[in-house]
Amino acid sequence: MRAAVLGSPVAHSLSPALHRAAYTALGLDWTYDAVEVTSEGLEAFVTGLGPEWCGLSLTMPLKRTVLPMLTSVSEVVSLTGAANTVVFGDGERAGHNTDVHGIVEALREAGVSRISRAAVIGAGATAASALVALHELGAHHVRVLARSANRARGLQPVADALGVDLRFGELHPLEVEDRWPEVVVNTTPAGALDGFAAESDPSGDLPVLLDVVYAPWPTPLASVYRAAGGAVVGGAAMLLHQAAAQVQLMTGRPAPLEPMRAALVGA
Repeated sequence: MRAAVLGSPVAHSLSPALHRAAYTALGLDWTYDAVEVTSEGLEAFVTGLGPEWCGLSLTMPLKRTVLPMLTSVSEVVSLTGAANTVVFGDGERAGHNTDVHGIVEALREAGVSRISRAAVIGAGATAASALVALHELGAHHVRVLARSANRARGLQPVADALGVDLRFGELHPLEVEDRWPEVVVNTTPAGALDGFAAESDPSGDLPVLLDVVYAPWPTPLASVYRAAGGAVVGGAAMLLHQAAAQVQLMTGRPAPLEPMRAALVGA
């Protein structure tokens, strides 16, 4: 059987190392590759796949582009409007979102079990997943920080469906250093917050920071928070747990988490 991660750019992805380690541990003679696919080329790629394909992982910018190509979607996909996983079988293309699971488990591993207030930096597909994940951990008040106010307000339907009080703030360091949020999740791509990090001067009892970027690591923002004594969760932890959920969806078997974790460390 075959599977792959699609995106543009995608060469940096560590998903192949994770999935291949899982297949080896499970005794499966399956393949998993990284394939450069743009939004414009996604439909042709998906519709051209043969019966040997079991699933796809999707990264930027495909998590929303894929939706019209799916025959069914999970409840989380319906809620977030984003699918990072497609599972094939019996002529079906089932869409799933394992990013939510990845964020929740990464924070739980870091000791975050229950929160009430949080902040999300960014307003794209991953921000919607972060909003759902934070709600799963108990957050009923979430502040969204983004450069585009209009785009940020696109998260309002998700918040309304969850019963979350959504607030909007300026993308400024003081918005995450004022001790209001207990957790901050940065969902923007690598490099997007380098200027923000340069302006930051965190101190005191800081919120836990989860930065979904895993390469290059540490990010400037993570470095600033670590230097100030803040708890930082790297994107690699989220990547591990969302990939484990994908493996289970595609193989129908529990993911071998520790061999996958070892592969991530060695990648």
